[in-house]
Order: sequence, then C-alpha cells, then structure tokens
Amino acid sequence: MASSSGVGAGVQGVQASVAALDALDAISVLDREDAFLASGVAVGSGAALGSGVGVGPGVDVLQRRYEIRLERLELAARLEAQLAAMKARDAAEAIGFQQAMTPPDASVQDRTYAEMSVVEEIAGVLTISSAAAGALVEQSRTICSLPPVFQALATGAMSWQHARVIADETEGLDPAGAAALVAHFFDPDAPHPGRGAAPGELVPSRFRAKVRNWRERHHPETLQKRHAKGVADRRMEYTPDRDGMAWVSLYLPGDTACAIWNRTTATARGLQGPNEPRTITQLRPDIAASLLLGSASEPGKVPTPRADVLVTVPVFSLLGLTEEPAMLDGLGPIPASTARKLVADGADSFYRVLVDPRDGAPLEIGRKNYRLTETIKRWIRMRDGKCTFPGCTNRTPENETDHLKAWGCGGPTGAGNLAQLCPKHHRLKHHTQWTPDPATNNESPGWTSPTGRHYKPEHPHPEPTHWPQWLTPTEYQCLDARCANANARCVDASPEDLPLWEPDDDSLIDPDDLAPDDPLWAELLASPFALST
Repeated sequence: MASSSGVGAGVQGVQASVAALDALDAISVLDREDAFLASGVAVGSGAALGSGVGVGPGVDVLQRRYEIRLERLELAARLEAQLAAMKARDAAEAIGFQQAMTPPDASVQDRTYAEMSVVEEIAGVLTISSAAAGALVEQSRTICSLPPVFQALATGAMSWQHARVIADETEGLDPAGAAALVAHFFDPDAPHPGRGAAPGELVPSRFRAKVRNWRERHHPETLQKRHAKGVADRRMEYTPDRDGMAWVSLYLPGDTACAIWNRTTATARGLQGPNEPRTITQLRPDIAASLLLGSASEPGKVPTPRADVLVTVPVFSLLGLTEEPAMLDGLGPIPASTARKLVADGADSFYRVLVDPRDGAPLEIGRKNYRLTETIKRWIRMRDGKCTFPGCTNRTPENETDHLKAWGCGGPTGAGNLAQLCPKHHRLKHHTQWTPDPATNNESPGWTSPTGRHYKPEHPHPEPTHWPQWLTPTEYQCLDARCANANARCVDASPEDLPLWEPDDDSLIDPDDLAPDDPLWAELLASPFALST
C-alpha cells in the first residue's frame, strides 16, 4: 500500500498541475491571447509561459499559440498520470478495507466472494467490465506495493501505461525479484542502475521491451519452468468486431503457433495461381476456417458452420423484400444475404427468430424437434442477449438460466423470473447481496449492488423493421378481419394497425402458454444450459 507521504505528494502534484493548466487556460481564449502575447507580460511560475520564452510586439502569435497548446498537452498528460495514481491507490485501498471488514473466521469461499463483490462495485462506479476492473485492482495492488513506481506515477514522471508495464512484468516474480527489477529502472543508486532515458521518457512499448529483456535475463526460474506454466494457461478467445466480422485468437506454445502459421501459409501459397483471386492474407483465414470446420478435403473453402446459434431475422428480410441486417447471437449485425444462407444451409444448427415488422419484437423461435426446455432457454437467451449482470459481456452457451427470486423463497417459474447468468455471476448472486430486479417477457432485469447503486438492464432494444419501399403504410394488403374483402387496401392504416401475427405451426410454442406448475418447467431447471447440435 502507498505511504501517506506518497498520497500527500500525489494530491499536491494534482493541485500543482491543475493550477498550471488554469494559468494557461486564462490566456488561451482567443480574444485575450493576442493582447497577452503582444503585451510582453509573463504569467506566473506555475505556467510554462514564464520559462523565458520571449513575448512582445515581435512575437509570432500563431507559433506561440501552437506552443501553448503543446504545453497544455504536456500538463494534461502529467495530470492524467497523477489522477491514475489516485485511482490506483483508491482501488487497492477499497480491497484492503473490504478485507478488514471480513470476519477473521470467514471461510476462503466467503472471502473470495466478498472480494469479487468489491471488484463488481468498482466496475459499476467506473463503468468498465468486470474483467477490466479485476485487472485494474491487481495492477493497482502491485503498483502501490512498489513505492518507487507509485511515486513516479503520482508525480507525473511517467504514465499509467508505463506503470502497467511494471505491474505486468513483475507478475510471477517473488518480492525480492520484483524489488530488484524496480530498483534497476527507478533507483539511480542501485548496484547496476538502468542507463539511458528514464522510464517516463520512453514510449511504453520500448519501455516494456527493456523491462522484459531484463526480466528474462534475471528471472530466478528457468525458462523451462515458466514455459510449463504458460502452457497451462493456453486458451482461445473470441472478439466480435464491426461489419459482421470477428476475431478468433489462440494462446499456444510458440512452436505450435509457428507450425500453424507455417502450414496455413504453405497451403495458401499452394492455392495461389492465375485463377485464384484471393490474396495470401485472405487465404490464411479461409484455410484455418476450413480445417477447423471440417472441410480438410477442400482447403480454402469455408463450409457453413454447424453450431447452435440464434439468427434473428426481420420477416421482410428473410423473404428477400428488404436487405435489413439480421442479428447473429454472440456477434451482432450480419448482412441479410448471410442470414438467409445460414437459415437455408445451416437449418440443423441455426434457429430462426422472426421479429414483428411493426416494432421489432420477437415473434417465434423455429426448431425442427419439439423440446420445451431448449425452446424456453433460447427464448431467454434471445431476450437477454448475454449475461444480465451489469457490464458482463459473456454470450456463451454455457450461461445458465437462473431464478431471479429463488424457488424456495416463493419465486415463480416463468419468463419474468428467469434470466441468463454466466457461471461466475450466478455464484456471485447466491453468495453476496447483489440483487436482480424482476424481468418481463421482453425485458431483462436490472441490478442493485450491495452499496445500493442501481444499474438499469442492458437488454437489446428492438427497433421497427424496415418495410419494402413498394409496401407503404397506406398500400399494404389488409390482414385484419375488419376488412371484409381479403384483397382490399386499407387506405388509412399504419404498421401499428397490423394484428398480432403468429405462425400457423404446431412445432412452435409460446412460454406464456405454460402453467406455472407444468412439469416441463422442472425439466427446464434440472437440465444443464447445453444447447443441442
């Protein structure tokens, strides 16, 4: 934890930086700047204008304005670093205070959930994800436990990015190893201090390279042992991106990753020729996708995926009357042509969700086999879009359908009392005072934190679908029984006048048609949240 003297220095540094910015702001308004620069009057020592730069009748006003902006940027960067130090201190102390409030005889599980709750509170206060808040807490603890690093950050001598480099590169080191690394870069009186530019004078990437090089050379553990630990952390990550695209990345042993890269590159070069329009950069991901999705006989040809995915398609878009994008569960908007292809070619694994053309609300979920538990889970999954806990973005099929109000406490089994929760936040709900609001058929629950902060639901907001240009509100064919002639035109109608449309299909079901005591609800809750393929 940072010392009180370090905290005081941090506050004083912030005050000094704010005063310097105020001094520059006082002369930065354009209607005052010309008069000031022409007067030759220097500002106080708190601002960089008093650094000896001449001002007066012969000064280049535009040049001086430019210099003032650079000085303000420099001061703003220093202030950002000082504020980051205060934020790090507060995050680390919040965890410390929570630990102090936890009873000494509390179990390891209770202590773990108490800390998880604090991390979620920090995430809510800063409006960041749980993962980002957890990383902030761990980095803050590390930085505050290394006084030279915290002091450099609190005085604005280096940025938060530089401090994160130290937090990252000291991970896995024992206290003596971390102290030696910090002394090398921050203590000029160390036995073998770092040479050249100070940490804050290097761009963060260059500083990281220097720190990592020193760490690798002086690490107390052999590379073999560290590699074994790294292998245990191997993983695959999926990140949605814009324009219907996404990233898939693998964290693997270096030799395996190199072999994958070399194989896809070699295969791509083999496919290149006068009749192959794709570049090698385009061929690599196509080859990787074909190998992963089972099309090894035709490298480079990407087959239709076969996995249980919801495709929310506007009715008119599915019929080809408009090109309004569809929504692919776990990704986001995709082109209408892609959605039609998925529904047609991936019918065994892609579940069509039709939406009402009047307001974008879901109408039904299609399926090939009648199984109530899976249908209702898909309905909850479609309504919520992700784990409903504030800030959580977990969209995986492993999310669990949970009673918002426990069954044992009188909570009913219905769509209004069910919601998606990832395993982590499902456990947190049952072990802390995080409390969900009631849900509705079409709205996810909000949440209230243990300290009383309320977070509104983050469910998707459907919008009215696009109508074909030729099908105007005054020209569409009347579907209401109010029109005696089925071929009549409703000249004074609007999309809101359409009757509620439901498909004539016995294989479809509405969760509201089930009685609360229907035994199939018990089957739903007893089965894992694993979707059929």
